Amino acid sequence: MSKIALDYIDNKSNELKDLAMDIWKNPEVAFKEVKACNWISEYLEKEGFNVEVGKFGVPTSIRATWGEGKPVIGLLGEYDALPGMSQKVSTVKESIKDGDPGHACQHNLLAVAHLGAAIALKKEMEEKNLKGTIVFYGCPGEETLTGKGFMARGGAFKDLDVAFAWHPGTSNIVLRGVMTASNSFKFHFKGITAHAGADPQNGRSALDAVELTNVGANYLREHVTDDVRIHYVITDGGQAPNIVPDKASVWYYVRALNRETVEDTYNRLIKVANGAAMMTETNVELEYLGGCYETLNNKVLGDLLLESMNEIPAQEWSKEDIDFAKILEENKTNKEGAFETGNTENVYLFSGKPIDGKSNSFNSTDVGDVQHIIPGTMFMTATSNIGAAGHSWHNTTCAATEIGFKGMLYAAKIMADSSLKIINDPSIVDKAKEEFEKSMSGKEYNCPITDDVIFPN
Repeated sequence: MSKIALDYIDNKSNELKDLAMDIWKNPEVAFKEVKACNWISEYLEKEGFNVEVGKFGVPTSIRATWGEGKPVIGLLGEYDALPGMSQKVSTVKESIKDGDPGHACQHNLLAVAHLGAAIALKKEMEEKNLKGTIVFYGCPGEETLTGKGFMARGGAFKDLDVAFAWHPGTSNIVLRGVMTASNSFKFHFKGITAHAGADPQNGRSALDAVELTNVGANYLREHVTDDVRIHYVITDGGQAPNIVPDKASVWYYVRALNRETVEDTYNRLIKVANGAAMMTETNVELEYLGGCYETLNNKVLGDLLLESMNEIPAQEWSKEDIDFAKILEENKTNKEGAFETGNTENVYLFSGKPIDGKSNSFNSTDVGDVQHIIPGTMFMTATSNIGAAGHSWHNTTCAATEIGFKGMLYAAKIMADSSLKIINDPSIVDKAKEEFEKSMSGKEYNCPITDDVIFPN
């Protein structure tokens, strides 16, 4: 194990926890992460990194580097919060302020784990005079699944040899399966308004067009592959029932286990919307918001992570941790916004050996974009009670407790140790790149954030 690096994370643990808490107390949604970006940048500068903010056309992005030469190792930090997920540190659902954002995906921990790995890696490389380059990428807007795509469009990630990504979770697991690719887009319909009672014959309802699009989408479900997910919300449906709506909009997500299927389903939905416009004599405008690739986890790098996970002592849960998690687990009765998970084994926090995960997931992440540019892999450590659902208030709560911090520090150590294994044996990069080329099968990365997609304000 990389003792210098691991000891440095322990020595810096209070500072790292304080930084994670600062980000938790000041949650900022996608592309608005000004405070988090500044705090992370300042910390990395203090640790001797060369920090660039706002590159790649993304104002809250970070590229922080240290070292020289090969291999070039990337660490992919994120720090955006989720809208409406404000939550106190409590065992019941209790927002700090209703409607405010919160770290229900625990990106406050995610950002700091990658930062901790970066500074620890630098410490050992300095003391041992090791060659190589560390690149911390601060990646905004992951919750919109477009942040890394916007950065890639601006030229990010091509400088890396390999990249590691960690995400908070409910278990210690190396992710081997595929997380879905996705597209996000809106249909805006324009019709003719009229009095719905007095002269409906003169109206051309944009809302009718939205509803017919949704009906067509639901009939389409029978004729797509099993991995396809189609979901939508009506964002504008008119003002009053007695007015024929001349404007209406619907927002769609399409997901699938590969980019090609996403694109095919997306194009078929465009035909459905065009058909709805013809039926209602309205006009439709497509607003494409961007998309992401499916993940392409590299087995060579995954094996390396699993080796480090087995070597480094995992989280040690205190009685306070277990008692807190137990109450969270027992408070899953669908009261006060809680949820059921079916856990009946009285297991409150993950324990045991790290899991070598094989199954696919129908979640999406823009980490897949990076993994289609250079070899990369992803893993998780336990930072919440074992039954916490994704994007839940349980996660917001645990992200500000020792449960979350212990998983964060464990993850930082795993990434630092795995990176140092590569520094000491650069042939691992060659093997990872060989696997990457085989996995890509001659395909090239085509950024889903096309030139016409406008950066969100």
